[in-house]
Amino acid sequence: MGELLRRFWLPVLLSEELPEPDCPPKKIVVMGEELLAFRDSRGVVGVIDQHCPHRGANLWLGRNEECGIRCVYHGWKFDTDGRCVDMPTSYPDLNAKDLIRIKSYPVREWGDMIWAYMGPSGEIPELPALEMALLPRSHRYVSKKWQDCNWVQALEGSIDTAHFTFAHLSFEKGEDEVLDMKRHFINPIARMNSDHMRWIAEDPRPVIKIHQHEAGLTIAGGRLTGGDNIYWRIAQFLMPVHSYAPSAMPGECIFGQSFVPVTDTNCWIYTYAWNPERPLTQAERDAYDSGNGVISEVDENYVPLRNKSNDYLIDRKRQKTKSYTGIKGVSEQDAAVQDSQGPIADRTREHLGPTDLGILRFRKLVMESARALQQGQVPPQLAHQERYAVRSGACVTDKAKDLPAVMVERFGEETGYVGRPRIAAAE
Repeated sequence: MGELLRRFWLPVLLSEELPEPDCPPKKIVVMGEELLAFRDSRGVVGVIDQHCPHRGANLWLGRNEECGIRCVYHGWKFDTDGRCVDMPTSYPDLNAKDLIRIKSYPVREWGDMIWAYMGPSGEIPELPALEMALLPRSHRYVSKKWQDCNWVQALEGSIDTAHFTFAHLSFEKGEDEVLDMKRHFINPIARMNSDHMRWIAEDPRPVIKIHQHEAGLTIAGGRLTGGDNIYWRIAQFLMPVHSYAPSAMPGECIFGQSFVPVTDTNCWIYTYAWNPERPLTQAERDAYDSGNGVISEVDENYVPLRNKSNDYLIDRKRQKTKSYTGIKGVSEQDAAVQDSQGPIADRTREHLGPTDLGILRFRKLVMESARALQQGQVPPQLAHQERYAVRSGACVTDKAKDLPAVMVERFGEETGYVGRPRIAAAE
């Protein structure tokens, strides 16, 4: 799986983490590799091995100067391509520095993130045409957060359109009794109105429909509205680590995430919001700074304020009166349940059901892709980077025209639940 991920460009830092030329370098770990990122005097970013090849000193201690990192032990200096450009401990006539090169990876800045390509040097693909990166900077907000679990179980939570009913919906409770939940939904994402929230609460068993395309999967969950329509929440999975959250109606901001393994048991999640039609307002940016949608409220090191070490500041009173989780923040609610599955979820203990079809198709796609790569087949998505320009969202469609057969079986003649639901067809 690591070899599969290496065939694609992966975000490894936010641009703001290397804010200016010759600023302090950053230690990074990507898929278990200890690397060093630095911005040189020209503003060009390099991602190289952390350790000097002379005696193994960590180059993070080094001096970022005149287009290179100089090791503080014996002064060997390396540029963004890993070439040794100065070796003061050697005699000039030996040209020894020309024989020394350390590991480096191709780097691009794209959408306010620093991306690295860690695959075979002769097969560098184009960058993925994520819509948020195609737009002016004023139209997007980008951050990241740390998470204490395997990247796959975190990503699977992002494409699971069914868990919203319990993990994220909020309710109010009076002193003596729970008020009617259908009338008291508190909106945790975008501007979902009370009708949308009511439909999600009333139908915890969405029918899942999936469309595979050149860049990944479109995963839609359809719920009956109580009338003649179906409410669809549509997520995107884009190979190999990107997903877009459902729910945004036309004109609203869209949320996305990229899940990058640090090791097998933790990951960085790059989180972003964008609006294709207009610049983001300062009020929206302030809300994202404080945690909104998939964007977590983080400290100066991008660690969520509510995290595994402090039990996500779970409030048991709030759990009885305000929400099922008692945890503040959609992102933190997701992290809590995903981390609780263990550092690497044990899939042999799972009992999957009809609403897990998206998870099944995701696993099938990435596992088949990894096995195909072992047989020498390059991931086909690499030839279709332009197809990454998709959106997630939501819509309401006419039931008579669009009602899947499985939903008819499940709900009968529009009178309510009439039998045990089964998994919908893949297409």
